[in-house]
Amino acid sequence: MIYQFKSFIPVVDPSSFIHPLAAVTGNVVIGKHCYIGPGAALRGDWGKIILEDGCNVQENCCIHMFPGTTVLLKAGSHIGHGAIIHGAEIGKNCMVGMNAVVMDNVVLGDECIVGALTLIRADVIIPARSVVVGNPSKIVKAVTDDMLAWKTAGTQLYQQLPLDMQEHWKPCEPLREINETQDPRPTDYKTWNETK
Repeated sequence: MIYQFKSFIPVVDPSSFIHPLAAVTGNVVIGKHCYIGPGAALRGDWGKIILEDGCNVQENCCIHMFPGTTVLLKAGSHIGHGAIIHGAEIGKNCMVGMNAVVMDNVVLGDECIVGALTLIRADVIIPARSVVVGNPSKIVKAVTDDMLAWKTAGTQLYQQLPLDMQEHWKPCEPLREINETQDPRPTDYKTWNETK
């Protein structure tokens, strides 16, 4: 759902898809080909949230900030299931893993990969193409070309998803038995471990 807050009405490019069980409130700008999953909350009440083109914010993510702050997700940012972005800047073509927390005034450089369950504490600046893991976070290595290609391919699936959802998504009644012809896997995309 899209909600006005005071005089602020979210701006959403028509090529993007926001699931009706997501909540996008107030001073939020969503660019082209973005996907916002069910349960995600983007709350632009005390500051501004900007998603550049091609971002995805998956199920149960939270994006918020302290008063007067702008949260920026640069083009191609990939925010995994359950992650929290609070008052941070996420660089171009980054991936933030599932249930990671990125705190206030963090600047995550372009093409970084943040591991699942990672906590990046406030005011940390992460250089471009860093692999960041742990609680508290630490940089463990550089993002390789292979890692970046895998991440980019995964994000491209999410950049296609808004159009697929607009064309094929609709409420329905469940089937009462298994239909063996249904295969939800959209491509031959593999997990990172399968690519090794």
